Amino acid sequence: MDESDDRSPGPVWVVAANVVAWRRCGVGGQELRPGTKFFKGGAKVYVSGVYWGPGGDRVTVAGRERHTGRWIVIDTATRHLHNFRPKLLHTPRVLERLREERYARGFTDAHYAVDAAPVLERYARQYRAATAPGSPHPDHCLCHACLTGEALDADDSVGPVAAG
Repeated sequence: MDESDDRSPGPVWVVAANVVAWRRCGVGGQELRPGTKFFKGGAKVYVSGVYWGPGGDRVTVAGRERHTGRWIVIDTATRHLHNFRPKLLHTPRVLERLREERYARGFTDAHYAVDAAPVLERYARQYRAATAPGSPHPDHCLCHACLTGEALDADDSVGPVAAG
C-alpha cells in the first residue's frame, strides 16, 4: 500500500500562469516571436519554483511542450509569462513530472501561493518593460505590452520617477 501512496502524490499549491502570445526580441526589441521556444503563446504553465535571489527573473514551470504536447519542466524567464494566479494542482501527470525533477513540493501552502502571484506579475511587467528600454515598438506591434496596454502604463510610470 505504501507504494501506491508514493505513485499518486497529493495535490500541491502552485502558481498558474499563461505564456505571452508575442514577445519582443532581437536588437532593440524590433523582432516579434510567438510564445517561447518551448511553449505556444497562451499556453497554461504551472510555476513550481522561483529564484527570488536575483529578483525573481527566472521561474521553474511545468507545461505542455509546443511541438510534442508532452509535459516538460524547465526554467524560463518571468517576463515571458502573465496572468499569475494561485492554483491547487491535482493533475497526476504534472505532479509526476515535477516529482521527477524534484520540484513536487510546489509552494508550501495556499497563503504563500496567493502572496507570490501578484509579486510575480509585478516582476514580469518590470522585466518586459526593461527588455528594450528607449527603443520604439515596431509598427503594428503585437507584443504583450502593446496588446494589454502595459507599454502605455510603463511610459506613464517611468516619467515621474525619472524626474523625481
